[in-house]
Amino acid sequence: MTRVAVSPELLRWARERAGPDGHDLERRFPKLPQWEDGTAQPTLKQLEQFATAVHVPFGYLFLPEPPAEPVPIPDFRTIEGRAVQRPSPNLLDTIYACQERQAWYREFAQVTRQPDIAFVGSVTLATPPEVVARRMREELGFDLDERRNCPTWAEALRLFLQQADRAGVLAMISGVVLSNNRRGLDPEEFRGFALADRRAPLVFVNGADTKSAQMFTLAHELAHLWLGATALSDVGARPPQGYRREEVWCNQVAAELLVPLETLRRDLVRDEALDQSLRRLSRAYKVSTLVILRRLLDVGALDRVAFDRAWRDENARLRELAQNGGGGGDFYRTTLSRVSRRFARALVESTLEGQTLYRDAFRMLGVSRTETFNNLGREVGVLM
Repeated sequence: MTRVAVSPELLRWARERAGPDGHDLERRFPKLPQWEDGTAQPTLKQLEQFATAVHVPFGYLFLPEPPAEPVPIPDFRTIEGRAVQRPSPNLLDTIYACQERQAWYREFAQVTRQPDIAFVGSVTLATPPEVVARRMREELGFDLDERRNCPTWAEALRLFLQQADRAGVLAMISGVVLSNNRRGLDPEEFRGFALADRRAPLVFVNGADTKSAQMFTLAHELAHLWLGATALSDVGARPPQGYRREEVWCNQVAAELLVPLETLRRDLVRDEALDQSLRRLSRAYKVSTLVILRRLLDVGALDRVAFDRAWRDENARLRELAQNGGGGGDFYRTTLSRVSRRFARALVESTLEGQTLYRDAFRMLGVSRTETFNNLGREVGVLM
């Protein structure tokens, strides 16, 4: 049986790079400790299986030393005020997949002579957040009363996605890499990112985050597009400390877009208990109770000590609900959310016209069967 000489350093790097996905590697590869200390070597088949398990391109294991893998877009994430050092393979592969989709759609937009998206890069950090939020509401058709009338928070988020889609944004929400449910994204690592482009602006929201957080992340990443700034983010609704100025500014825009302070002041009820205010205002604005807490701090209804205590308690409650909540949902609706309806519609059209190979379309959509592809075409109105 042929053994493969592979650097123990590269094996250790690949295992550590895999992070939580590599927890059961020693069960699957009992001799991994010996491979890593150089006392044994894997077979070619074992090495191929190992590369697949740790999500590393097979050829990487034959490099003279571990490759540098910086995040390919500006990284605004921090942990306790410090930059995050190592991206996970799941994060990297998600960014690469979105960059491929964006590049494809940019070319499609050029060929079909679509106009540039005027709002991308239309403001600066000097523009007041309330002014930007007002412009965003006008561009998106983001009507507060329409959102209040949505029966559920999920319907309000779906409406928000549709509004972004109509404005020309490729808005994607997914909790996994492509369509691989075994490769979940970690909301502790990142919440979302924006890829600014005048022809193909794209935002991605980590769908593994609590449901109540995704609305704010979408608003935050859209603010990055208005700024014309590509960025990877891990900031939530809480007023951020230790983050770059752009992140603080985008947070302010997102908060004002979702819950305008002028409107909130009119909705406050004197002497109402905090838990009652959170439930009532969260239902009215169709945002998370965490966003409402942040706006109560902004409007002066809570001091910082009371806010920090309430934030800690409410965040713990929401995480418990998320862990106990059910999954599932409509497959085709979920798939379209993962790649954006605008992108899927364009890709199906191009493929049916012979401009794009089915193989490439299947890869970018994360599907493997022609029947699934055709059903997606029907969902977006391309096929009857």
